Amino acid sequence: MTATAPAVAAEWQEWVARNLALGVPPETLTDVLLDAGVDAAAARAEIEAALAHPYLRACRSLAESYGWAEALLETYGELRAADGGPVLERRHSLASGEFFERYYFGHRPVVLRGLTDDWPARRWTLAGLRERFGTVPVEVMTGRDADAEHGWRYDAHRTTMPFGDYLTMVETGGRTNDYYLVPRNEAWQRPGLAAMRAEVLPPAGLVPADVAAEDMTLLLGPAGTVTPLHHDNMNILLCQVVGRKHVRLVPSWDRHRVYPRGGTFSHVDASSPDLGRFPDYADATVLEAVLEPGEALFIPVGWWHWVRALDVSITVSFHRFTHPASAVYLRPGVDDA
Repeated sequence: MTATAPAVAAEWQEWVARNLALGVPPETLTDVLLDAGVDAAAARAEIEAALAHPYLRACRSLAESYGWAEALLETYGELRAADGGPVLERRHSLASGEFFERYYFGHRPVVLRGLTDDWPARRWTLAGLRERFGTVPVEVMTGRDADAEHGWRYDAHRTTMPFGDYLTMVETGGRTNDYYLVPRNEAWQRPGLAAMRAEVLPPAGLVPADVAAEDMTLLLGPAGTVTPLHHDNMNILLCQVVGRKHVRLVPSWDRHRVYPRGGTFSHVDASSPDLGRFPDYADATVLEAVLEPGEALFIPVGWWHWVRALDVSITVSFHRFTHPASAVYLRPGVDDA
């Protein structure tokens, strides 16, 4: 017997189960499904079937057992709000001691100015990089526009090509999110790019002078590239070398409001949040900044961030710091759906 296709799409079935497990009233879910064009009878039948399924009962039990964690996050958020709330400060010539005390160990993001003023990399151009390093093979994520889940399906999008060919694509292709040289590559570890890496000077007092290539990443792409809302499992110093980037940040303690998936990603499109499907995101704190060339953004471990390139953009990031206790790494026990 041929199985009948579900009357409600699989992504909506998952959404129904998740929200029922979180305690959202069935009537609210029905209204959202109807607004999305789902047949009324099919919507009610789907919710009734989910409510009766033993899997949902198990999910609800698990959700209740994690209630204490959300309560703790809420309490921490209230304490931070009473202390002035999360803000994104901009600082120039910040001493390393204050950086670690106030921002690194204070779990606060900050935009830093003056860290890259002496970098030879600040003189990079696409034409110059193509002339010097054009034959070096690099790994690029391609075909991103055709896959809404490219952020966590990166293995399906890896393409190796000469660096020069990619730079020409960036230079001539206009605004697009279809291809991007992202951190999930080993560009800095390729011998052919050693001279390029040498033009990036680790910020004194913050990053070890002998920082290893594997503790740095290179991001290079056209205007229009978007990194979906996600968090990193370590502290990051994001240094903007060429072009501008628009960044949105959500505090780590708002994790339960961003609908996590895949461990480090979010179901929410932070560029245009669907508050009908993800209503708790409306209560998340969102900080914004446009990073100019020469600015650096410290992103604390666990802080969620969404990034869009406003221009052709080159970014270098570090995830190793000088403080002896700075090797902090978040190891989540179980990935979210």
